[in-house]
Amino acid sequence: MKLNFENINKLTINKKLLLDCGVQLDKFEIAFETYGKLDEKKTNAILVFHALSGDQFVTGTNKVTGKEGWWNLVVGENKPIDTKKYFVICANVIGGCMGSTGPKEICKETGRPYGLSFPVITIKDMVKAQAYLLDHLGIKKTLSVLGGSMGGMQALQFCSLYPDRTFTAVPIACAASHSAQNIAFNELARQAIMADPEWDSGNYISSGKVPRKGLAIARMAGHISYLSEQGLQNKFGRKLQEDKGLQFSFDADFQVESYLKYQGYSFVDRFDANSYLYITRAMDYFDLSSDQTRGVIESADGMDLGSLKNIAVSNVSEGNDALRIESADFEGNQVNLFFDGEISKTVPSARRFKIVAGRKKQKISSIDIDQDNGSAIINLKRSVDFYDTITLSYTLFDVTDTATDPLASR
Repeated sequence: MKLNFENINKLTINKKLLLDCGVQLDKFEIAFETYGKLDEKKTNAILVFHALSGDQFVTGTNKVTGKEGWWNLVVGENKPIDTKKYFVICANVIGGCMGSTGPKEICKETGRPYGLSFPVITIKDMVKAQAYLLDHLGIKKTLSVLGGSMGGMQALQFCSLYPDRTFTAVPIACAASHSAQNIAFNELARQAIMADPEWDSGNYISSGKVPRKGLAIARMAGHISYLSEQGLQNKFGRKLQEDKGLQFSFDADFQVESYLKYQGYSFVDRFDANSYLYITRAMDYFDLSSDQTRGVIESADGMDLGSLKNIAVSNVSEGNDALRIESADFEGNQVNLFFDGEISKTVPSARRFKIVAGRKKQKISSIDIDQDNGSAIINLKRSVDFYDTITLSYTLFDVTDTATDPLASR
């Protein structure tokens, strides 16, 4: 199969991505496709996460292989995910082999493919990278995130990391963590790849080799795990190839053998062996109930404290009758303050505020007052990174100002 990588849509993210393994990518590329049209309010976006063997080409024609998109039955005009109504986004995961930064891509420091010098990635790393893509597209909140298998894992992880960035989630045929059997099958696959002499310690691209046999066997092992014993029996049983009877050889006598060989060797033509190592490892590491990262608050039995947002902010203003901040949050370029009492409609001066995000003072473009919700909306001149820590200070310059200052009135 001849692959054409010339027409891939890529976005260079010039922001630092701290991976779970502790390595920081100063910038990275993410390959993606979009289908349909984003509405004016940017409320019809659906983020689709692909599975282990998938890519960004959800529907239509795959620009690299020339084959149909992997979810043509579901995504497209007049289909369940109707691209006449919805704006569908799908990105190749980092660590993948369809254009996003991964072991197959060229390391700019060495001028050679990363190979095994690429850092080990996790499902969380994949999701964080795609959150940057949403930021680039100006999408604060998706209508839905969904995916199957590893795509479902990403959907679960997205909801854990960004509970306020999607209205719905549809995780399909996935679990919150791999079982011992899942991990065992993946290790069998990885060992098959690494045992292939053509793998060349992960440097096969530089040496002009392809570990076809190892990757094909790895894919065969995967396909055995995708169907239950009963599923394989119902699908194939002991049916022979072409009703020729037993051939008394080691060719594919049984239909199930032919199926596995086809799935294995056709996969080699479009997938990278090192990416298979990295992505299966990411799936094995995924554990939504007990995040395997350091520096988190956890119970004695290892259960992590979940993400928190809109926690009440301590008030240090003086006076028993002072208006108090009940909660605060931020999204994009907006900082929202919610108060415990009625506020006036007078707009306060931006001079009274000091907002620091990521150790940098932020410039304020305007302030809006929402009397109905008892809130003040501070509009910043630039969006704040989701991972930044924000601190806010408010100064009451002069007692004479309190009569007209909404943040000091009751």
